[in-house]
Amino acid sequence: MSQTVVDPPPAAHPARRRARLLGALVGTGLAIVAAVAALALRPSGPASEPAAAVPVAWARPVVDADGLVQRTGVRIRRVALTGGGGLLDLRFQVVDPDRAHSMHDEATPPALVDEHTGLVLSHLLMGHAHGDAFKPAVTYYLVFENTGDWVRRGGKVTVLLGNAQVEHVVVA
Repeated sequence: MSQTVVDPPPAAHPARRRARLLGALVGTGLAIVAAVAALALRPSGPASEPAAAVPVAWARPVVDADGLVQRTGVRIRRVALTGGGGLLDLRFQVVDPDRAHSMHDEATPPALVDEHTGLVLSHLLMGHAHGDAFKPAVTYYLVFENTGDWVRRGGKVTVLLGNAQVEHVVVA
């Protein structure tokens, strides 16, 4: 029987090996630079600097929790991160349905303002809104899109409802 002898493949050209190695190193370096830049641009938690103010176009009279009930007829129950961090769930309880109608006023749409960055979150998930009349003692919700996960658990937001805003609400 005859045997076929196969020659080993010729060694890669040294210049090609160097080019591949250099390409891999440059690609890795660029990936590291991009990752560091992305981390540097994201807020990392409570800052020692003062809180960002609500943009003038969105600003409303500042009230405390009781003042919110007096102005809008609702009480904030909680603001919580949900949806893997991509959504913020605002729960509010109606105390006075006659005053709560201000929640439907197009001139003062509901919003959340991240106090660390000043970012205004006003886009409701799938355009959700309450169309019916509010009922007393019922807890309702608004779900805001947190695209980019800018607002984080433990951070503080200013809640804008009707013609009032409540500052320093901690995100659960």
